[in-house]
Amino acid sequence: MTQREMQLKAFGDLLDIMDELREKCPWDRKQTMESLRHLTIEETYELADAILDNDYNEISKELGDLLLHIVFYAKIGSESKGFDILDVIQGINKKLIDRHPHVFGDVVAQTDEEVAKNWEQLKLKEGKKSILEGVPNSLPALVKASRIQDKAASAGFDWDRSEQVFEKVQEEIEELHTEVKKSDSSKVESEFGDVLFSLINYARFIDVDPESALERTNKKFIKRFQYLEKEVAKEGKDLRKLSLKEMDVYWDKSKAYFK
Repeated sequence: MTQREMQLKAFGDLLDIMDELREKCPWDRKQTMESLRHLTIEETYELADAILDNDYNEISKELGDLLLHIVFYAKIGSESKGFDILDVIQGINKKLIDRHPHVFGDVVAQTDEEVAKNWEQLKLKEGKKSILEGVPNSLPALVKASRIQDKAASAGFDWDRSEQVFEKVQEEIEELHTEVKKSDSSKVESEFGDVLFSLINYARFIDVDPESALERTNKKFIKRFQYLEKEVAKEGKDLRKLSLKEMDVYWDKSKAYFK
């Protein structure tokens, strides 16, 4: 049996297992698309964590969990005669072929930027009224900002150089500082949002994924802070009673340990 044959058999086995679970397991039988939704979001974030940790074993496991969810949704869809897994697969096959005319047709696209521009134009031809229409409303704000900027850039609405974007970041920070001194809370929030939006835009120009960058910093801070807590506890001290200067001694040690 070839590798592709084993892959197809394994996928068929998964479909059979799903059929059995839906018929015989009370928990699986009870689930709806709505009840699975929050679990799917959770699984997606677990996959994202595994990717940031570069843990191939966990990535494989989390991809399996997500694949199960896709099969689960398709099974529920088939029960209501709305769609089934064949519709899901055929739909994505057609979309990939239609949106890659530079691979499956005679369109020429030499760079990923050209591919992205073609992609957005094709989506408009499919009936979308705005390039920004494909950005899900429920995305976290930071991710949404990044996707909005990517899509706007694909239409040519973009800066020419990263230096221009950095100047915009500095300009927005100055405007924020001005409003903070005026103590106008509504304008402070607005200017703070502008700072974040411009920083996310700058991240795009320097090839940094802002969501991943922030999450890596979150993970680093957690490790450093927990190290600080353990070291303070080892010496029988109460962290809450230490001065900031005393805490900084442990923090510097943690920074050397977790770079």
